Amino acid sequence: MSLRLEAADGTAIEEYRIDRGTVEVRRLSDLGDHGTGWRRLTPAQLRDQVNRKTLLAQWLERRLGWRQLLRACLGDENLWQVEDSDRTFDQRVA
Repeated sequence: MSLRLEAADGTAIEEYRIDRGTVEVRRLSDLGDHGTGWRRLTPAQLRDQVNRKTLLAQWLERRLGWRQLLRACLGDENLWQVEDSDRTFDQRVA
């Protein structure tokens, strides 16, 4: 499944896809050939899309669901995972 976004004048074309749970993008030239290969979006790039409520973010939410999209936006930065589980919440935050 993929999403293709084009500028009104046709100069910028980006194609997005979901591949095994990751979001990838590639830029296509206006001639229709594939310029660069697929590259994975970083969690920061995904967060930016979600924060700006872009068309891509809406498409991803429909395709992945909000929970999986949230996980993709966090990446390895799971803020709620605590290694020292015997500490209280107040001790972890401080």
